[in-house]
Amino acid sequence: MSNVRAHMQVPEPHLREQLVVLAQKSAWFMPALEAVRALHLKSWCIGAGAVRNLVWDHLHAFTAPTKLQDVDVAYFDAEDLRPETEQAIQSLLSARRPAIPWEVTNQAAVHLWFESHFGHAVAPLNSLREAVASWPEYATCVGLTLTEDSKIEVIAPYGLNDLFSITVRRNPARVSTETYRRRIAEKRYSERWPGVTVVPC
Repeated sequence: MSNVRAHMQVPEPHLREQLVVLAQKSAWFMPALEAVRALHLKSWCIGAGAVRNLVWDHLHAFTAPTKLQDVDVAYFDAEDLRPETEQAIQSLLSARRPAIPWEVTNQAAVHLWFESHFGHAVAPLNSLREAVASWPEYATCVGLTLTEDSKIEVIAPYGLNDLFSITVRRNPARVSTETYRRRIAEKRYSERWPGVTVVPC
C-alpha cells in the first residue's frame, strides 16, 4: 500500500500531528474524548484498539469505521484501586455516550488481577505512561487525552512508526509469546486490514 510505505518515512512529529487531526475529524473519537474529560480524572487516555482502528481504517480508506469491541479508557489512580470505582466511571460514560462500548481500567490496579488472567505476576505500574508502554503490541501502545483547553495530547512511548506502517509486533514488556500468538489468532488482523504486517514470534 503506497500510503503505508509513505508513512514509514514521515518524521515522528508529523505522525503525531496526523494522528491528532484524525481524532479531531472522527465522528466519534472527539466526542469520546470530551465525555471522558468531563469526568475530571487525574490521568487518563483513550488508547489501544480505538487508536489502532482509527489510523488503520484511514490508511485503508475504509468508508465506515471498523466495529470496536470496546473503547479502552485507561486511567491511573493509585489511591483508589477498588473495581467498584472503575465500574462507576464506566456507568457514567455509558450514560453520557451509550452508543460507545466503553471499557474502563485503572492501570494502577492491573497487577492485582494480571496473574489470574495471564498466568504470571507483574509489578505495580507507576504511571499512565508506564501503563501504555506495557500494552501488548507496539502499534497499540498509544493513547490520546484531551486537555481542558481542548488540545489533544499523544502518549506514545515507542513512537508511532508501527501504528502508521500497520505493523503488529509483540511488546515483550508484559506479554508472553503464547498470549501474543493467541491475540494474533483472535484479532484476525490480516482479514480486517489486508495491508497489515504481522511480525511472528
